[in-house]
Amino acid sequence: MMRMPSKLSWTLNRLRCMSAGEVAHRLGKSVQTRVESLGLARQPVPPPSIPASRPGWLAAPAGVPGTERLLASADRIVAGRFDVLGLQDALLGMPPRWNRDAATGIEAPLVFGKRLDYRNEALVGNIKTLWEPSRHLELVTLAQAHALSGAPAYARAARTLVQSWIEQCPWPLGVHWSSSLELAIRLLNWSAAWNLLGGFSSPLFEGDEGRAFRDQWLGSVYRHCRFIDGHLSRHSSANNHLLGEWMGLFVASLTWPCWPESARWQARSREGFEAEALAQNAPDGVNREQALYYHHEVADMMLIAGLAGRAHGVEFSPACRQRLEAMMDFVLAVLDAGGHVPAIGDADDALMLRLHHEPDWDPYRSLLASCAVLFSRGDFKAASGSFDAKSLWLLGDAGARGYDALPATAPVPRRRVFEEGGYAVLGSRFGTPGEVRIVADAGPLGYLSIAAHGHADALAFTLSAAGRPLLVDPGTYAYHTERDWRDHFRGTAAHNTVCIDGVDQSEIGGNFMWLRKARATLHEVRLDPSGDVWDASHDGYGRLPDPVRHRRRIEVDHDGSRIVVTDTLHCLGEHRAQVCWQFAEGLDVTIEGDEVRVRDGAARTLTMHMPGAPVTCRLLHGSTHPRGGWVSPGFGIKRPAPSIRWEGALRGTTQWRTEIRLHATPAAWSSKAQEETAS
Repeated sequence: MMRMPSKLSWTLNRLRCMSAGEVAHRLGKSVQTRVESLGLARQPVPPPSIPASRPGWLAAPAGVPGTERLLASADRIVAGRFDVLGLQDALLGMPPRWNRDAATGIEAPLVFGKRLDYRNEALVGNIKTLWEPSRHLELVTLAQAHALSGAPAYARAARTLVQSWIEQCPWPLGVHWSSSLELAIRLLNWSAAWNLLGGFSSPLFEGDEGRAFRDQWLGSVYRHCRFIDGHLSRHSSANNHLLGEWMGLFVASLTWPCWPESARWQARSREGFEAEALAQNAPDGVNREQALYYHHEVADMMLIAGLAGRAHGVEFSPACRQRLEAMMDFVLAVLDAGGHVPAIGDADDALMLRLHHEPDWDPYRSLLASCAVLFSRGDFKAASGSFDAKSLWLLGDAGARGYDALPATAPVPRRRVFEEGGYAVLGSRFGTPGEVRIVADAGPLGYLSIAAHGHADALAFTLSAAGRPLLVDPGTYAYHTERDWRDHFRGTAAHNTVCIDGVDQSEIGGNFMWLRKARATLHEVRLDPSGDVWDASHDGYGRLPDPVRHRRRIEVDHDGSRIVVTDTLHCLGEHRAQVCWQFAEGLDVTIEGDEVRVRDGAARTLTMHMPGAPVTCRLLHGSTHPRGGWVSPGFGIKRPAPSIRWEGALRGTTQWRTEIRLHATPAAWSSKAQEETAS
């Protein structure tokens, strides 16, 4: 059978995920794009109305720790050196070549942006590393450096970045005029830098040349706002992209109320942002994308938009604020004693703003620090550890004083079930250095019909002891490039669950698209002093010629030292099954007889075996044939890490039991947790 070309295959799969209404919507947008590409709908930028004064939502606080690091970061940018996702200290130049991908060296063409195929790696290179510098996080670093030091060189460099970008990326040409989300994040960073550089009264805008630069910048702002307003992500694409687009338009309308459309943009974006914030995040606080890093990104959008609005006298509803607090409660529940959050679902390391410059900065703890002040939550403060630089820049000196005055209260040690999000937090000794924490997943694959950022990880779970991750989610590694690796890291065999016949629980349709999706059902959760029980199933393998239903039961002893995982595989015929376990990087894993032994340094931490099961045990560590034994600690980074696969035959309904024992003593756990906290 002839294989369809990948682009045609993707198009047909994408159509399968659309309703009739969405198909009609996209046909209409296609006509609109065609008209725009011919220049038939272009309008000139109206002259801006410059306000006499305008409040700012971001200003330099009085005492910023780590100022030397910030200035050093700004000096690197002035020298043309940028950090671009997995590429550290990349020489982009000053000014950069904005249409050249730093990862591949490919120069993207200046053709009409909305008709440019940014998924074509041969045409644009790695689109993530091409887009990232044009979000202009580095512009904010330069503006911060100028606000703290007063050095004109940083302001001049900021002007060079903005002016060169506008000149090299003329509206509406090129890859930077293709995605509304990219424009929205750029507007957010432009707004932050604009405020820190002095707003409408900036010295950069003095004299005829300065006013010309101001009007040039404002003209591009207007083009950005009109583009976003006319090209919002809708229907099956209305995930975090739509929320981010509303955020960018909202913050821009507050910062630059310079045109007749500005009031409409503000009202429309405020209403749209709030509606999406409530729709995309369940009342139990779980972001519906089923990807914890996107949970952070969405929470950050809500935090920043709320603070920007408040500074201009515009408040979101109590329901929206309550939803953000619930999202932080979820983070608090999955955060282990070492401050680790499981890497469930997609993660691209994206930041809305880069206001921090600490080398050990953590996005989840930062959100907890900011929200501790906003919601007067002492438990958020205790989990955050400190009032980080980003929180200080966002909330100012008053926020720092509020944080210091807030009594830190230890989080209530409890197991939790998040019914809508599908997660359960099991374990023992929560809130102590000897805790055992399990995060089990019986949630949906992802959000909307394409479930773009979910992974095929139904019934998987992660395990940490004393703040040390042991069984982990592998992470993401790649998005638009290296398709085999993209599919591996989101595939079933890379997660702590069961893989049948070597296929994923859900069917992949594209880099950000799933077709037939596993549906998980939570049957029972019992959390009591005698121990925890979690029981769930999924139907993802119901699509096989001989359907298989996977049911998993997890039993945790009262002290967390013994965990029994029972996998029941209901079927009629014969299949090959793998029970997969992905361990954290740095652990020493060996197979000794019928037992798997795991050591963390010299201490034996964990043993695992499957008593009586007719299975073989295989250890993979950085393997490519078969692919396995990898984790991705950051976007574009993959590292070998031990993985165990128990494999055997199914002949009719079969039950396999895995026993996991934690052997490190509480004293050893306590010592390890203290080391993690100190580092």
